[in-house]
Amino acid sequence: MGRYKVEAFKIDGDYIELVQLLKATGVAQTGGHAKMIVAGGDVFRNGEVELRKRAKLIVGDRIEVGDNVFNLE
Repeated sequence: MGRYKVEAFKIDGDYIELVQLLKATGVAQTGGHAKMIVAGGDVFRNGEVELRKRAKLIVGDRIEVGDNVFNLE
């Protein structure tokens, strides 16, 4: 089993779009890079593959990408 880096991420407002989260957390360097990560099926939202680049993530969501796990607060 891999080692996961679990972090809490506080969102401002009601939601954050998936590509914005990937950039804000440093998982992706650019918007284009974030879109490639999502399109590749490498992002899981609450245990399910998330393919919508602009998915509106809300408090309580758990995002997994690679060895990173983000719990949205």
